[in-house]
Amino acid sequence: MKAVQVVGYHENLRMTEVPEPEVTGPWDVVVKIGGAGVCRTDIHILEGQWAEKSGVTLPYTIGHENAGWVHAVGSAVTNVAEGDKVIVHPLITCGLCAACRSGDDVHCSASAFPGIDTHGGYAEYLKTSARSVVRIDDSLEPADVAALADAGLTAYHAAAKAARRLRPGNRCVVIGAGGLGHIGIQVLKALTAAELIVVDRNPDAVKLAVSIGADHGVVAEGRQVEEVLDLTGGAGAEVVLDFVGEGGATRDGVGMLRRAGDYHVVGYGENIDVPTIDIISTEINFIGNLVGSYTDLCELMVLAAQGKVRLHTTKYPLERFQDAIDDLDAGRIRGRAILTP
Repeated sequence: MKAVQVVGYHENLRMTEVPEPEVTGPWDVVVKIGGAGVCRTDIHILEGQWAEKSGVTLPYTIGHENAGWVHAVGSAVTNVAEGDKVIVHPLITCGLCAACRSGDDVHCSASAFPGIDTHGGYAEYLKTSARSVVRIDDSLEPADVAALADAGLTAYHAAAKAARRLRPGNRCVVIGAGGLGHIGIQVLKALTAAELIVVDRNPDAVKLAVSIGADHGVVAEGRQVEEVLDLTGGAGAEVVLDFVGEGGATRDGVGMLRRAGDYHVVGYGENIDVPTIDIISTEINFIGNLVGSYTDLCELMVLAAQGKVRLHTTKYPLERFQDAIDDLDAGRIRGRAILTP
């Protein structure tokens, strides 16, 4: 089968022919890929940021946002059957450790992460497990929802955590209305009555944010902190969701946060530089967000089937993988790029 692989760090991806994955265990599921999302993490992988953490052996197939049709199943699989439309949770989990048993499977002590530390979905087929596949509604198509498997799941996980804090009349600042942010905005609108203020450098992204439910849009042109403070009566927001995490976003985000506020870190790339005395004196909280659980993905698929969360996508044939990577890196993608084998 065709597969797009990392052959070396600081090198372009390369398409090659590799053996088609086969069922070898009772819980195995092989998925025929209908769509694979192109994520900024894929760029960070090529930059070598994940080399030490993942420990993966090169070459390997990239791609961790996947959806498609069940192609083959192991002898013990009962939750899906051949031909079912599915979205793939990004982790393959054991189901036996304390984290899995408590429903916090994103912290599974024996997980594999296709596209990060094992073969992923920039290919015609992907091997995963029965614990990782979620059947999707007949109204949904794999290529339209593939990026919800990670970008959407991560945004949902963070937004759902934030929604538990947010009350009617509260304010929530969303930094970044791109691939993750535009999903997070829709999730917040579905789960909370809080006032949403969206900040982005790109005026088109801000327009998109307002069109999908943001109450205020702020173009980051140098006065974004002041504008947010003006919109919050000088107090700042109860919650900041930072889907950028680089380029000075964290400095701005902390400046937009009110006393005792929650700062959700979703995007990454820079360090947070805050004097500890400021954290103590204002009792602000920094909260990390790593993907989301299988249950989170099931809940997100309900919102997608109800039409409350829609992905804005640009689709590319698998052979145009480099165009998709280049367009993402250059900021030319509104929403998410999807590869379609």
